[in-house]
Amino acid sequence: MKYTTLGNSNLKVSRICMGCMGLGDPDMGMNKWAVAEDGAREIIRYGLEHGINFFDTAMSYQNGSSEQILGRALRDFAARDDYVVATKFLPRSQEELDRHISGQQHVADCLDKSLTRLGLEYVDLYIYHMWDYHTPMEEIIEGLDAAVKAGKTRYIGISNCYAWQLAKISFYARTHGLAEFISVQGHYNLLAREEEREMIPFCEDQGIALAPYSPLASGRLCRPLGKTTKRLELDDYARFKYDKSQEADARIIQRVEEIATDRGVSMTEVSLAWLLQKVDAPVMGVTKVSHVDGAVKAVDLELTEHEMKYLEELYVPHELAGVMAQNGKQSAGDVV
Repeated sequence: MKYTTLGNSNLKVSRICMGCMGLGDPDMGMNKWAVAEDGAREIIRYGLEHGINFFDTAMSYQNGSSEQILGRALRDFAARDDYVVATKFLPRSQEELDRHISGQQHVADCLDKSLTRLGLEYVDLYIYHMWDYHTPMEEIIEGLDAAVKAGKTRYIGISNCYAWQLAKISFYARTHGLAEFISVQGHYNLLAREEEREMIPFCEDQGIALAPYSPLASGRLCRPLGKTTKRLELDDYARFKYDKSQEADARIIQRVEEIATDRGVSMTEVSLAWLLQKVDAPVMGVTKVSHVDGAVKAVDLELTEHEMKYLEELYVPHELAGVMAQNGKQSAGDVV
């Protein structure tokens, strides 16, 4: 495993971040394909043994059971200084809006609940999961700054936002002496490259780390066309994100398979190797120990300039999907 410093922080993280959206009680959330605790613990331990020290979860993943399982496993298998934990919070609920709970109080309440589920005194990275269109931006960043000052999170990050939103909230934080975001978690892979227009150049200019989710396009970039899995069959949200562009995407998937065959490696390794030459630490969702193997091997795979261009040249513009296509009408279920 190789390691990097995450943005403008002192967090030393593995180049692969283990995404825990698929680890949790399958009866407690939207992901019926999630891995229950016994299997999840095996995957987490295996990841630690292979050098992964960066773990990403969220309050919304399987109604908090992902946080609970991750926290128990990490406490059992590693010392606190040997891993980096990130978790995320949702926008204010309708109930909180009706009760006039402020954005600052919402951030504090969500973080306290996450810390309880994780069984930790602090997290290393607390992430604003998606833009809250019903709460003043100032309240959110002030709440996050208070969490840093209280020692409940070391750093803050953001996910699922537009570049102008990140620029606006970052400028407010900087001019008011508040904590600033050190990382962005956006939707970015060989089949979804819209982040290259504005978000990635902005982050590179500002020294903000890139830790994108869905690096394998919910499994589409790790197996030949026509092969299916339980997740592909059950993940309606992933189909919502990718089905509209599947004809154009198929040509890219075929090229991934072609390079993998020529190199004698897996499609997972090729897809992640491409991304690792673009970003700091992709968030790789895992539901099997074999997924860890492919991710770890990808860190050492260097694609040539020709291979990079060969994978990229067929890309066509894609409509924004998922949370980013909701125009402020997102719901708690529309999260990754």
